[in-house]
Amino acid sequence: MDIEKASKEKNKVAFLSVLAAIFLTSFKLIIGVWTGSLGILSEALHSALDFVAAAITWFAVRISDKPADKDHHFGHGKVENLSAFIETLLLLITCVWIIYEAISRLTSGETHIEVNIWSYIVVVSSIIIDISRSRALMRVAKKHNSQALEADALHFSTDIWSSSVVLLGLICADFGFFMADSIAALGVAIIVIYISYKLGKRSISVLLDSVPEETYLKIKSILDGVTEIEYFHDLRVRAAGAEFFVELNIHVKPEMTILQAHDIATIIENRIQNEISRCHVHVHIEPQENFIAIEN
Repeated sequence: MDIEKASKEKNKVAFLSVLAAIFLTSFKLIIGVWTGSLGILSEALHSALDFVAAAITWFAVRISDKPADKDHHFGHGKVENLSAFIETLLLLITCVWIIYEAISRLTSGETHIEVNIWSYIVVVSSIIIDISRSRALMRVAKKHNSQALEADALHFSTDIWSSSVVLLGLICADFGFFMADSIAALGVAIIVIYISYKLGKRSISVLLDSVPEETYLKIKSILDGVTEIEYFHDLRVRAAGAEFFVELNIHVKPEMTILQAHDIATIIENRIQNEISRCHVHVHIEPQENFIAIEN
């Protein structure tokens, strides 16, 4: 699939996620204020930050596929990774408010809420929409190796679990156990913190140019299978959004012509690019000066 078509698909799924986040935020806020449910209000705040995150993601995927220019020699792919990191911070902000409000209600004893049919409708609707959006986002994220879309998918999948916790709290409150709503809100916060940690760790790793281990091992395996080279070293791999950049040195027999050595480098580039999409490979060729000595 070409980059332009991939960009359109990513933009479409990101934009639909923005619309879904707007709807969920509005719906939860109205019902949360009406019923006084901290669980639903915490979900409304969570969805509001999801809207901000979805908007950031939409912006990021529109920028990330722009080609390299004079100011960005490696393209704009890291905009996606920066977007994912910002989403992590937004998730953590959510947790601070949820934990504060839940503890305040539990310590003060003011845990009574009004539970009605709309409380259940908003939470069940949220779960259904979140499942749909998280699956769509994750499918496109894996298809195009988009960390920004994957981060957005994690946001919506987090909502699935947190809404389920809130639903359990509402059921308990319906039977008179009103503290369950605040306890459910704390459950939401714990889930969000866990997801934030995983997402933030991955985002920071890419921003700091940590080696993507799975991709590195795949490239090393490919090189081990190229019998035309005598030795390779200084294999370097870095990621930027959906793009990978690979550099390595290869040693060839000293009697080879420049054309023969170039053909081997081309073989390596093609094999790596066939296995890893949107991968840019730079191969430096050196003569194996000690080749004869090693043989003798």
